Amino acid sequence: MADLEDVQTVDLMSELLRRLKCAQKPDKRLIFIGPPGSGKGTQSPIVKDEYCLCHLSTGDMLRAAVASKTPLGLKAKEAMDKGALVTDELVVGIIDEAMNKPKCQKGFILDGFPRTVAQAEKLDEMLKKRGTGIDKVLNFAIDDSVLEERITGRWIHPSSGRSYHTKFAPPKTPGVDDITGEPLIQRKDDNAEVLRSRLAAFHSQTEPVIDYYAKKSVLTNIHAEKPPKEVTSEVQKALS
Repeated sequence: MADLEDVQTVDLMSELLRRLKCAQKPDKRLIFIGPPGSGKGTQSPIVKDEYCLCHLSTGDMLRAAVASKTPLGLKAKEAMDKGALVTDELVVGIIDEAMNKPKCQKGFILDGFPRTVAQAEKLDEMLKKRGTGIDKVLNFAIDDSVLEERITGRWIHPSSGRSYHTKFAPPKTPGVDDITGEPLIQRKDDNAEVLRSRLAAFHSQTEPVIDYYAKKSVLTNIHAEKPPKEVTSEVQKALS
């Protein structure tokens, strides 16, 4: 824990102002559902800042729990070391733990969870015990063919992380980084075959989850094939 005496005044003040501003925001517990490449990752930081939420990505949380050796983290590590899947109870327990953190006081965005109806039910159970529930589920709906074009056209400059797209944001010279002139690469996962199998898994697993929340009247479909700015305004409209 950093000693507050060592923190610059300007940083303390800006954090105080941020918390005061956040205190006036409504609480929101959100779930973002969408296939890889649907733009959830672009929209979450915007919503997170706007409503002072914490972003809960189950993968990151599991790694953090394992690293900080919490009782749940130790259990998760045991499962991972055996090559077993971490149980739903464990993941929901880690989400429950995270909700006690100051940065999660106004709520959260859950990303990549729940993936199955069983997980959704366990999450509801846990929230019910806390006297809360999910306020809104945003489904980033997008056609598989659009995703394929988005993802298979992605090229990366490895050392800077700059990304290009053959159709939407091409480099000045094909296959070469604009600034350094170094060659661009494609991620192993950014090919049509890998994408198709990920999408098939996503649809078979997640469609029932989308139905589950639709029946609870908390689901909003977002037209995720639109340009990012239009998606942002659609998301803001859904949450206001």
